[in-house]
Amino acid sequence: MSGKIIILGAGAAPGVPSLSMGWGYCNPANKKNERHRTSTYVELKGVKILIDTSPDLREQLIQNNIKSLDGVLYTHSHADHVHGIDDLREINRLSRQSLNIYGGKKTLKTIKQRFDYLIAKPRQVKNVVRMPSLIPNTVKGNHEFFIKGLKITPIKLLQHCEECLGYIFNDGEYVHIADFKQIAESAFKMIKRRPKLVVMPLTTPYGQIQHAGLDEVLGYISRINPERVVLNHLASESDYEELSQTTPDNIDIAYDGMEIEIK
Repeated sequence: MSGKIIILGAGAAPGVPSLSMGWGYCNPANKKNERHRTSTYVELKGVKILIDTSPDLREQLIQNNIKSLDGVLYTHSHADHVHGIDDLREINRLSRQSLNIYGGKKTLKTIKQRFDYLIAKPRQVKNVVRMPSLIPNTVKGNHEFFIKGLKITPIKLLQHCEECLGYIFNDGEYVHIADFKQIAESAFKMIKRRPKLVVMPLTTPYGQIQHAGLDEVLGYISRINPERVVLNHLASESDYEELSQTTPDNIDIAYDGMEIEIK
């Protein structure tokens, strides 16, 4: 399998700089510390997937010239991962058809409540030039599904919110882990090969009640044993250069627009 991953936004919920914290511990002279909220573009086997819809999605799609998608995966319903959803209407307009979105039952329920006008009625496609049109598809942890032949397996991430999912592509070739404090034990059984790439969050190096810190993240990385890791979802406590110097050689620090090839 070959493809690419683009980190559209490398930041946590406030972005960097944030209104309250400014640049925090991040060096403002380093452009890689300037971070939009998180979304990730995945293109594998010719299938184009967006993971989460950042509030900065419009700018991210334009900057990376992304004009078509085969599906959108949602990890959870927090605003920094969802609230750019309205910008998917531009994908509808370009494709002239509805767009499938995927997520856990509780996540999709929340999206339907907040953004009812976006949801296509069963067996009824809206006028996508005038109105957005999204088709919700419920997925379950540890139960595989396919988008145009690409195998995707959701995994359960714990203690961040009521329902949060990561996604394994092609049995582990690429693994995308969203906000978590713990990774469910059952998730490791779903990774059936050594991953070429794992993207996972490090909001702050010291961790928080609902976010794993660097020591916890490194422990999970050691257990998964991927070829390469990209640390994402970085708050103003996480300076690019400092993290680059204090993490192992196979770990890279995400930045907006970062593109990673998978061969």
